Amino acid sequence: MRILFIHPNYRSGGAEIAGTWPPAWVAYLTGALKTAGFTDVQFIDAMTDNIPEEQLRELIAAARPDIVGCTCITPSIYKAQRVLEIVKEIDPAIVTLLGGVHATFMYQQVLGEAPWIDAIVRGEGEEVMVELARTVDEGRWPADREQVKGIAYIDEGQIIATPAAPTIKDLDGITPDWSILDWSKYNYIPLGKRVAIPNMARGCPYTCSFCSQWKFWRDYRIRSPQKVVDEIEALVRDHDVGFFILADEEPTINRKKFIAFCEELIARDLGILWGINTRVTDILRDEDVLPLYRKAGLIHVSLGTEAAAQLKLNRFNKETTVADNKRAIELLRNAGILTEAQFIVGLENETRETLEETYQMARDWNPDLANWAMYTPWPFTDLFRELGDKVEIFDYDKYNFVTPIIKPAAMDRAELLDRVMHNYRRFYMYKAFFSYPWAGSGERRRYLLGCLKAFLKAGFQRTFYDLGKVNYWGPQSKKKVDFHFDTSKTRVAEGGTDWKGKHTRKIKGDLQAQIMACGGSPDQLSQAEIDALTVNPPSPNLNDVNVQIMACGGGKDQLSQEEIDALTVSPVEVAPPTRERARAAATVD
Repeated sequence: MRILFIHPNYRSGGAEIAGTWPPAWVAYLTGALKTAGFTDVQFIDAMTDNIPEEQLRELIAAARPDIVGCTCITPSIYKAQRVLEIVKEIDPAIVTLLGGVHATFMYQQVLGEAPWIDAIVRGEGEEVMVELARTVDEGRWPADREQVKGIAYIDEGQIIATPAAPTIKDLDGITPDWSILDWSKYNYIPLGKRVAIPNMARGCPYTCSFCSQWKFWRDYRIRSPQKVVDEIEALVRDHDVGFFILADEEPTINRKKFIAFCEELIARDLGILWGINTRVTDILRDEDVLPLYRKAGLIHVSLGTEAAAQLKLNRFNKETTVADNKRAIELLRNAGILTEAQFIVGLENETRETLEETYQMARDWNPDLANWAMYTPWPFTDLFRELGDKVEIFDYDKYNFVTPIIKPAAMDRAELLDRVMHNYRRFYMYKAFFSYPWAGSGERRRYLLGCLKAFLKAGFQRTFYDLGKVNYWGPQSKKKVDFHFDTSKTRVAEGGTDWKGKHTRKIKGDLQAQIMACGGSPDQLSQAEIDALTVNPPSPNLNDVNVQIMACGGGKDQLSQEEIDALTVSPVEVAPPTRERARAAATVD
């Protein structure tokens, strides 16, 4: 049986300006399939190769697949749907599968828009994909599809969602097949080296209202640091990878495991540099071991810091202080680690003044890099629902962190974009003339000049922030900016509301603990508290408590190191939908 995976050709003008990124999902699914005996697996990276539809059609036909699988995040959903439509145009007998975070939670809308998709894989894909392949290979598809856990499909005009598949308990047992990728294509521009994106953990112990990761993975599970380094060593040895970014949302949450990971990298002396995203509070907590992190090859840390409008609105209940953020950047700089300050802009209360405040913060804190990302409300998050009619755009193709989805009350979207570009121009002009060229003579200087090269290349090609597509050429072009929103797209009810995880947080008294990410306060959970988490922590009724969801800050009841160390797999409670229940809940028009 022949299986073909396709990464859709979607570009946003965001993260891809730094390089071409290897689609890790393909390696993990391929590894699981080959372990199960399905060895005829092919891959088309339509994004990296920028493959147009007609060429893609030819490649699919030449592969003669029995199954085609595709993935999607919210901004790539339409491209992914079109890929699978092309597959059915070639041969209606090919089984078409779609996975990824958007399809997992919006499966009702996706199947309603794209009935040519045979099944949606909901959540973690390795074990579900193997079971699907077996069902097709043994001739039991579609007759036995009800027996496959963790999928959604259309049956006689009705959408059916089978019970959730259990999460993978032993992450160390997963063996990715990185050879499925053509590694000559995946290059990190700042360093001119091949780049990989492994991960040390899946999920997150926090339940931030704006985030999807904790919902998608359901349980927080962490791999053995030695196993992770085994994987990295193989990437260096077999595929000449010279830089990696840990895919974890917050890899430093578990201080003990992260230190062990760094010590293992040092012991093996792989000569590889790497980067992470993490929280301000974790940097403050780890002041004493930051030199160890740098010795292990950590060179780039991206910090969730501030947004002036957020501070005024207090929507995210942010509890870090300006002083905390400045101090974290200083500590990293002193350890020889590059810092990137992340600013979220584009909430409804954004003004010229708040945008100027973020620029002044960046100048005062003096990070090596700064990034102003447009606030993007994922349609399957709590915060999306809370925003209500403030969300006017439902064209998911534009949910990409560079397009203003929310229109501020005090300015239009074109002016918002212009002021963000104003911040970028000033910040990087200063760095280009007065900072990067004088940043020493070693790795730090080479890295920063490489980052500048990536920015300049994207600016020259008009790919940065999709500027070429929206017709932005500077302040003089504000009145000509066109974001090309598809206004025919309207708000729809999300799917996946039966999907409940039990790891949300332990309860103190009558209230759920305050959940934090990307920052924190002095009252984080201790190591002992993390160790104390049980296999089945209590599951709160979110309708009965005043849940305070935190983001990019911190609070009074954060997970401690000890709680995180002991955090183990929690079963997921999903009421098995009967055919009748599913049909009543989700009918395809």
